[in-house]
Amino acid sequence: MIKKWWENAVIYQVYPRSFQDSDGDGIGDLQGVIKRLPYIQKLGVDVIWLNPIYKSPDRDNGYDVSDYEDIQPVFGNMATFDQLLTEAHKRHIKLVMDLVVNHSSDQQKWFIESQKSKDNPYHDYYIWQDGEPGKLPNNWGSYFSGPAWTYSKKLGQYYMHLFAKEQPELNWQNSKMRQDVYKMMRWWLDKGIDGFRMDSISLLDKPDGYPDAPNPGHALYADAQPIVADGPRLENYLKEMNHEVLSKYDMVSIGEMIGSKVDDAKKYTGRGHHELDMIFQFEHVTLTPNKDKRLGKWNNIPVKLTDLKASLSKWQNGLNATGWNSLYWNNHDQPRAVSRFGNDSEQYHTLSAKMLALTLHLLKGTPYIYQGEELGMTNCHYTDISQYQDLESLNAFDELVNQEKIVSKETMLDYLANMSRDNARTPMQWDTSKNAGFSTGRPWMTVNPNYSQINAANQVNDPNSVFAFYQKLIQLRHTFDLIVYGNYHELDPDDKDIFAYTRNYEGQKMLIISNFTAKTVSRDYDQAHASKLVISNYADDQGTEIRPYESKAYLFK
Repeated sequence: MIKKWWENAVIYQVYPRSFQDSDGDGIGDLQGVIKRLPYIQKLGVDVIWLNPIYKSPDRDNGYDVSDYEDIQPVFGNMATFDQLLTEAHKRHIKLVMDLVVNHSSDQQKWFIESQKSKDNPYHDYYIWQDGEPGKLPNNWGSYFSGPAWTYSKKLGQYYMHLFAKEQPELNWQNSKMRQDVYKMMRWWLDKGIDGFRMDSISLLDKPDGYPDAPNPGHALYADAQPIVADGPRLENYLKEMNHEVLSKYDMVSIGEMIGSKVDDAKKYTGRGHHELDMIFQFEHVTLTPNKDKRLGKWNNIPVKLTDLKASLSKWQNGLNATGWNSLYWNNHDQPRAVSRFGNDSEQYHTLSAKMLALTLHLLKGTPYIYQGEELGMTNCHYTDISQYQDLESLNAFDELVNQEKIVSKETMLDYLANMSRDNARTPMQWDTSKNAGFSTGRPWMTVNPNYSQINAANQVNDPNSVFAFYQKLIQLRHTFDLIVYGNYHELDPDDKDIFAYTRNYEGQKMLIISNFTAKTVSRDYDQAHASKLVISNYADDQGTEIRPYESKAYLFK
């Protein structure tokens, strides 16, 4: 087996808008990322994944790209980007860009041309359907509420958008459009970037005829089944992309695969299939849909540990021999891990943040750290809708509270506090100064009030901090092939309190035990016969007694 550089790497996700502001306008920027490279280097990660920094109207915080080869002015310019790339590489940190080619902005030059006439050469770069006002092509709803179609009176046609109406879907059946995308990808790779994380890449192939969903709702899911995901042409598109672009560079390709199953991921990431290197799957972060299907993901339901283990184990076992996992608890689209899967109370915050880190980082796959996760940053717990910025959250509140009156204002605010994407997008908490050291101006989003307790300055030199614990986990992955390549085996899948598993590789075994509760329990996994306690979030080891949110790993030889 030829080993790849990204297999033992740890990737740090930077959401530039919220990371560090360098010029006082309240919005993070590329100079801010450059300023904080020493911090990222000190953490010990190998790769930065940068959320979109392309020119954009910012209808969806950069995921509506109007120019794929230019930088959003609020972030800087191409010279600033080149400086960031150079400075990161000097520190032996690779840089991965977000690639958004399922859709573009409605202000992208292709779409502007597309709207001019039906015979315009760019018209077929997007998905248009003949129709008349009020008679939609099908019953699909967009992910951000409302129908997935918008009407052009001039053309007498509807265009498709699975997200905001300002994000029209690109037509991947158009070979010329695909070649223009590949040309753009090569342009970035020739600049020296080290890979792409591909947004919504599982949605490229829409079903022929655009049939109605079994139940009206957004087009990605109906009764938890994907309608627009993993279409029959998707593999051909990915193989073509690999042949035209990916295989020609020493890079990593990461697919965001909404709705994909284990068998799909085996095909996409299997070495012999020549498609992608790894994927993001969503199963473990979508385990608690509301029982009222009209509410979708909006809920305040704790995740059952048995469900969480079953999901993670399915993917660990499924991709063990063929394929590769992306390991993550949270990102820019998910609530903060310690608030959702751990316990963000003052008593258990640090312990549970470390427990989640150890549980995830010793699995098989490539771990991702979302900015602030290494500090244990928490959900923001906003109490008024005026505090939210996220389009998905605002639209859901308007639809479910104001229009359809399905839930009360108070209930929906509780759901948003638990599940809104804005929980992940509050500014990075650097120190105890004004605005947490993020900006000298007014931040684009309210800083989490707990920044005076949870911040980088308090942790980077504290050997007992969450930050220091992440440093140790990253060093372990760089040290042990067992962690990178070992087989996975879950212990006691029905245990409602403990997540325990083993990793085995070339005569070594590692036992990982994590308590997901605030109570002390007793479990005997033969810890007494281990040759070494490798890492723990407690200062001592009490063997079979597993204390609240305790997590530890033993080595057996």
